[in-house]
Amino acid sequence: MTLHDALGFELTGATEAALPHYERALAELRCFVGDPASSIDAALAEAPGFAMAHAFKGWLYGLSTEKATAPVTVACAEAVARYAGTAREKAHAAALAHQARGRWHAAGQVLADLTAETPRDGLALQAGHQIDFFTGASTRLRDRIAQALPAWSPDMPGYHALLGMQAFGLEECGAYAEAEALGRRAVELEARDGWAQHAVAHVMEMQCRQQDGIAWMRGRQANWSDDSFLQTHNWWHLALFHYELGEIDEVLALVDGPIAGTGSTYVLNLDDAAAMLWRLHLRGLDLGNRWAVLAEKWRPKARDAVNAFNDMHAMMAFVSAGLDDAAAELLAAQQDAMGREDDNAQFTRDVGYPAALGIQAFGRGRYEEAVALLKPLPPIAYRFGGSHAQRDVIELTLIEAAIRAGDGALARRLAGDRLARRPTSPLSALFDRRARALAVTSS
Repeated sequence: MTLHDALGFELTGATEAALPHYERALAELRCFVGDPASSIDAALAEAPGFAMAHAFKGWLYGLSTEKATAPVTVACAEAVARYAGTAREKAHAAALAHQARGRWHAAGQVLADLTAETPRDGLALQAGHQIDFFTGASTRLRDRIAQALPAWSPDMPGYHALLGMQAFGLEECGAYAEAEALGRRAVELEARDGWAQHAVAHVMEMQCRQQDGIAWMRGRQANWSDDSFLQTHNWWHLALFHYELGEIDEVLALVDGPIAGTGSTYVLNLDDAAAMLWRLHLRGLDLGNRWAVLAEKWRPKARDAVNAFNDMHAMMAFVSAGLDDAAAELLAAQQDAMGREDDNAQFTRDVGYPAALGIQAFGRGRYEEAVALLKPLPPIAYRFGGSHAQRDVIELTLIEAAIRAGDGALARRLAGDRLARRPTSPLSALFDRRARALAVTSS
């Protein structure tokens, strides 16, 4: 007997015993809660030939940006190709084959073509959305979901996730009012939807609504933090609001607790820890041994060079902890990566390598060099993925480097541009005051 999922899609190789585990894995991933890896493994234990269960596992591991997961992604791609019986399953196999070999753009295009044919394929939409995020494709973050939404209705499982993804895509394209409305609606439909929660936080960050952001996160804290594998990133968003306000004790408490104090070595969590510590470093804070502890978690990944965005954050830890050998390994690995035939070669060449060099120069007190390396990057930083809020660290470092280099004219221009874009930002105002004072004293 051929089984179907809750949205009516035929599932080659599924069994009655495996199906509940598969549906649970889908529901967990939509909210970023629970343990979808264990759930999908339970499905595969019941039905080793379950094509879409292999596809789910492939996407779960392939989108982690961890080098260690690559063999799993390759094996899953091969398994889907072996067992696929429908056109939809074959499309997932083709997309995963690209993803497993680092061809992010090609994988995203196959999924976009699949969505055009089967717009209710929630897994294809969620995987494609994450690919758009990791490749910095803002308009596609918005349009991929927008094109599918007319085929969905509120009574369909996973509808909240569509709204949350669309909210994030709209935010990255600057449609803040629409993004906030959709994100709030998604959370109303499913309180545990951590991605929708984070989309609204992004809106408030971009609009410099720090107090609103703190209230939004604190008021729903249990929903997005309990048993959530997105919780570190959402804690990071809360810390970002406090950082902007200059509430450093609050930031340090969050860094030492749920952001960096959990012992996690998951690379995306290490990104968040490094990003927040680096922002504190830019303010001249003595961070004690925090950098040393974080750098030791990064050290085994020094030569991975599979994701240029991660490499920049690893360099923050290595240079701040004085690990010159690890920093050298990272740069050598990036040079090797630029010679490969995958998309990360371009991500690294365009942004990742000069960003890592610029961070290293800043960390070593070579501020003029840091300015020269980082100055071309803000307009093109989207090319190596992440969000506007995450990539903002490049501009923050550039402004601070210009101030410390004594380049009054550049510092004043950069700080003035930032203040014009974020006129209610306390941090922007602080930069502007410091740059103006420098411009006066150096004239």
